[in-house]
Amino acid sequence: MNANLDTLATTRYVRIDDALKDHPAWAPERPAIGIPPKLTDAELITLAIIQALLVFASEAQFLRHARAHLRPWFPCLPQRSGYNKRLRNPVVLMQHLMAVFRRDCETYHDDLWLVDSTPVECGRSRETAKRSDLAGWASYGYCASRSRFFGGLRLHLICTPSGLPIAAALTGDQGDERAAAIAMLDTDPAMYRPGQKLKADKGYRSAAFEAELNAQGITLIRPTRKGKKQRPGRRFLQPFRQIIESVNQTLKAQLDLERHGGRKAEGVCARVLQRLLALTTAIWHNGTTSRPGPARHLTPYDHQPRSTPLGTTHPGSRPPARA
Repeated sequence: MNANLDTLATTRYVRIDDALKDHPAWAPERPAIGIPPKLTDAELITLAIIQALLVFASEAQFLRHARAHLRPWFPCLPQRSGYNKRLRNPVVLMQHLMAVFRRDCETYHDDLWLVDSTPVECGRSRETAKRSDLAGWASYGYCASRSRFFGGLRLHLICTPSGLPIAAALTGDQGDERAAAIAMLDTDPAMYRPGQKLKADKGYRSAAFEAELNAQGITLIRPTRKGKKQRPGRRFLQPFRQIIESVNQTLKAQLDLERHGGRKAEGVCARVLQRLLALTTAIWHNGTTSRPGPARHLTPYDHQPRSTPLGTTHPGSRPPARA
């Protein structure tokens, strides 16, 4: 296969459609009486992945681009309001597809995972945070890493060194990182593998947390407390710390998670899953096509030549990265 957006979108559509045929209960519920949507769920999720890879934060701009360039593949495109409403409904379907997609990747079986969390901004002003439907879940405060106040959530992510998302969770900014990590692992019993290693930073230091992981056969690699005996795996801490930070930056900058635009819980969850699905799809396709470079290399998909209709770059998208 050619590593371009056309092939990627086609193969993922077929994979999603097959998964829905095998598991029809994954599809969002619809009224028994009414007009069925012309855009299928498989087409909707494929469109969402394309939108993320083409870096369209605005759904209205993306749909204008789709009507101009994607009509041969998606003849029944909804209006912006319909697309927005449809995209908020299949959150459970996206979660199931995340599990399907990650198992398709060779790096899913890596014996080392990385865990970290990063803030996800949902509003800049205090008044916005108070009026938002996310009030009570998203918290407002000062972020030292960004040197500004904002209201938002915290994205917890477990991934492989290649950047493949294994599990993700959204919590309030004051949520316990260790509890979130355990909750993510509990979502799939297959993630408790004997011999698995989990690399974390100092925020995950806890005797109870480590004991719970050890009971499931997972070894925790973390920084040593000052004045204590050095723990195994110390030399790997700094390199892998940079990797997890790079994965978070890929989601925020390259896939535009910083401008997700969600204002309600289901909207934020759908947009975060949309980016995670896009990243997982790109990693799978890069591995399938043996493309050289990092596994999470996204440039082939958001910067297509003008001769490729499906991958035509929007004039407002960011310029290609320089070597």
